[in-house]
Amino acid sequence: MSGKGKIPLRQCMGCREMKSKKELIRILRTVDGSVALDPTGRMNGRGAYICRSADCLARAVKSRSLERSLKTPIPDELYRELAGKLEAAGEGA
Repeated sequence: MSGKGKIPLRQCMGCREMKSKKELIRILRTVDGSVALDPTGRMNGRGAYICRSADCLARAVKSRSLERSLKTPIPDELYRELAGKLEAAGEGA
């Protein structure tokens, strides 16, 4: 028997694949209705997840799946911030 428990899986809103929480970026709608990135993955509020891939982000924007999942409009600034974060991560790889 191994000492590890279950690995929490979440679905990417872009490619719709199930992946571990550590592989995904969490977008959060807080109780007051604002939308933000959740780097810790532990903030209170409704969350939606996306892969660390520009393709998945583009699919999620086109299909508006993040907006449907969070039940609120997503500001363009958040999409730009997320795209910048993905681009910076791609350069470091």
